[in-house]
Amino acid sequence: MSDAIKTYDSMSELYASFGGKLEQDVGFTIHRNEELFPNFPVKSPLFRTRFYTVLILSEGRGRYLIDDRSYVTRGNIIYFTNPGHLKGFEVDETLKGYLITFSESFLKQYVRDDILDEFPFLIAEVVPPNYPDREVFQIFDNLGGMLLQEYQSDSVYKHQTIGCLMVVLLLKIKERFWKAYDPLTEAVTSSNITLTFQRNLEAHFRDLLTGKCDRLLQVQDYAQAQYLHPNYFSTVIKYKTGKSVNSWIAEKTIAEAKAMLARSSQSVQEIAARLGFKDAGHFSRFFKKHTELSPLSFRQRITSE
Repeated sequence: MSDAIKTYDSMSELYASFGGKLEQDVGFTIHRNEELFPNFPVKSPLFRTRFYTVLILSEGRGRYLIDDRSYVTRGNIIYFTNPGHLKGFEVDETLKGYLITFSESFLKQYVRDDILDEFPFLIAEVVPPNYPDREVFQIFDNLGGMLLQEYQSDSVYKHQTIGCLMVVLLLKIKERFWKAYDPLTEAVTSSNITLTFQRNLEAHFRDLLTGKCDRLLQVQDYAQAQYLHPNYFSTVIKYKTGKSVNSWIAEKTIAEAKAMLARSSQSVQEIAARLGFKDAGHFSRFFKKHTELSPLSFRQRITSE
């Protein structure tokens, strides 16, 4: 079933799947919801995106799906969703408000490189929708209006101005919604992330040892397997297990290497290749770093014992 789920790189690509056309550049869009989906009811297929979405909705009714959760869509609501999650939506009556999409690269280009440190919810799992009172909602609605005005302008400072306004929007999200939500302690899937990682780690080494794979997977590979940002994935694993992802990978690699050195007659070069190392010298340095012995010294000690 997952093979049939489309992943979209941009809002324009997603909208094209509905038969529409959007102009988009530099990883940012903002449009009025009533212009995007003037006809209803609308029910989307399940999909994934590689961009962030902020929905500022003043009126409307429908439903929004994120992974295995379903949220009611109504007036005075603010959604924030991250890349990678399985999504879908239903529109029962005209939605009024703003739909904002942007990429991580846009923020890093027009705000700053360490943007994820300032706004940790950009790498979290799922931030629940917020239903603020009218006064608070109006702040976000006004920001949506300013972003749209700048997006439609011909200013030579257009993208820089949008970047500044996005900082204000993200600060307001952080101020109003984020304090009460800690994804490490409240997200029901955080334990499943750890369990899935451990299973994926075991499965990967089985593939390595049976010749089905010839590359040692890294942090970003395991994060991508669960459609998570590598920073958030690493934080969850460290929080839940007390060990970093790299420590898990290293310990598993050393354990398998020791077993092969002790129980097989394969050369160090053959063992290195089997474990996904392209260079035997790299494998030897890695092994010595973690055991204080070279692979040959370890094998000789085991043999003598």
